[in-house]
Amino acid sequence: MSAPILGIDLGTTYSLVSVLQAGRPVVLANALGERLTPSAVSVDSDGTVLVGAPARARATTHPDATALAFKRDMGTDRVHRLGPHTLSPVQLSAIVLRQLREVAEAALGMPVTEAIVTVPAYFGDAQRNATRDAGRLAGLTVERIINEPTAAALAYGLHQRDRELRAVVLDLGGGTFDVTVLEIIEGVIEIQSSAGDARLGGEDFDELLAARLEEQAREAGVDVEEARARARLREAAEQAKRRLSTSSEARVALPLLPGRSGREVDLDILVTRDEAEAAWAPLLPRLRGPVLRALGDARRRPEDIDEVLLVGGSTRMPLVSHLAAQLFGRLPLRSLPPDEAVAMGAAVQAALKAGDASVEDVVVTDIAPFSLGVETSRRHGPRVVGGFFSPLLERGTVVPTSREEVFSPMTDAQDRIDLKVYQGEHALVRDNELLGNLLVKDIPLMAEDRSVRVRFTYDLNGILEVDATVVATGAVHQLVLQRRREKLTGKALEEARKALAKLKIHPADLLPNQTALARADALFVELRGEPRELLAHFIGEFRVALQRQDPAQIVEARERLNAVRARLSEGTP
Repeated sequence: MSAPILGIDLGTTYSLVSVLQAGRPVVLANALGERLTPSAVSVDSDGTVLVGAPARARATTHPDATALAFKRDMGTDRVHRLGPHTLSPVQLSAIVLRQLREVAEAALGMPVTEAIVTVPAYFGDAQRNATRDAGRLAGLTVERIINEPTAAALAYGLHQRDRELRAVVLDLGGGTFDVTVLEIIEGVIEIQSSAGDARLGGEDFDELLAARLEEQAREAGVDVEEARARARLREAAEQAKRRLSTSSEARVALPLLPGRSGREVDLDILVTRDEAEAAWAPLLPRLRGPVLRALGDARRRPEDIDEVLLVGGSTRMPLVSHLAAQLFGRLPLRSLPPDEAVAMGAAVQAALKAGDASVEDVVVTDIAPFSLGVETSRRHGPRVVGGFFSPLLERGTVVPTSREEVFSPMTDAQDRIDLKVYQGEHALVRDNELLGNLLVKDIPLMAEDRSVRVRFTYDLNGILEVDATVVATGAVHQLVLQRRREKLTGKALEEARKALAKLKIHPADLLPNQTALARADALFVELRGEPRELLAHFIGEFRVALQRQDPAQIVEARERLNAVRARLSEGTP
């Protein structure tokens, strides 16, 4: 039996790995028995790197040694300094991907080397290439990059392949928001439009609620500039947001916060859903805008849509459902687990790539989510004015595709063209994103035809290739869009692999132990009095069991610690 191609949802907050089994996508559980692995990396006091749940638990107790939401920095030069290590977003993502690969290998009982990885539809070329590089550092060949809403549509379409309908997928994850309009006809899933915001997600809702909590904490005398205080308030905001999805109010109780006077402060705040939604109100136009743009691009009205599918953990917030109901005049669906739909779709795409017979009747088409073009100049009388955006590929173009346009020098003395490539929707390039530039030289001054043919080729991975041909000579120039310092090939790739290999990663088989301790330590900070003493007793008991290295005692002590922590978390003595 050959190893399957994995389907991986590399998320901002949580990541998942899945495979197709018996014709159905299955999300694999990690060593904790949990299907969601936090996209978190932390460094312990001895330099050991923690991944997933134990790293996420340390975010409140050791914020300076923990990296979260680094997916938002993919394709940038930002680095995270965690203890003795300085890690890029690509390296951090590779650590998470390697953890997911190990989860899959443990579940499947065989090594795996290939994967389909999802990205937000509005990820640009640099971000997609960074994701591919992270896969290679993790020991995975990324067979294809697929847009997250397209993956969700695939998972949805697998269950609806016998129906004909038009649907909208609203995908609000931890860090991004995507909207996709699609049509399903006889097993063919046609993506008709896609829009979104690559900087809008659950993290932004957390930040606004945390800012509100910080204001009240500051009034109570808390030193909100202290790193651990800020981390605890941020964690409390996230937990309150989750509780407010099912309750009309949530209590935030944070004892022993550092005070500005030097004395510790106990904070106790009751947050209502109405108060939280008032804090989140500025984000609603950013949710509404992509929905309307996607409908416009697909030339559909809200009443043309048969079903609205909610995907992503952040869609559990009632205001998202209410907004969808207002826009489309019907209640949205959660027919698939919101956190798992993207990973499930990635598994379907992996099966399609592998030629699995169980999905042979499923076909999906995708589109370019944004316009791609070049900067051009125009002549106004004797003056030449530059800075205009001339699209070669309009957003919504079905991919893979290749389009060509012809451009010419503006003056007789011009023997070269500096071809600058942009993505965006604005008329002026200054308002769009520069992807790269290519200097086309040696255009003959005396040639009869001094034009340059520019061809854009955009593939299913969302990778753009640009070729420029000087018509008079036939000389071809090709644009490399990746910034050279971000491109991991040859020696650079090997050096990056060696750097990761030097990291002391906490063994995956010890994940339950490390997670139990990290979660208990995080709760210990929040408690006081008898509950704190009780938790300390069971933490000590577990540490003794670890020192004795008796597997049976370790399991028993860990189960007792987890049970006590769960009771104390719920306020039960």
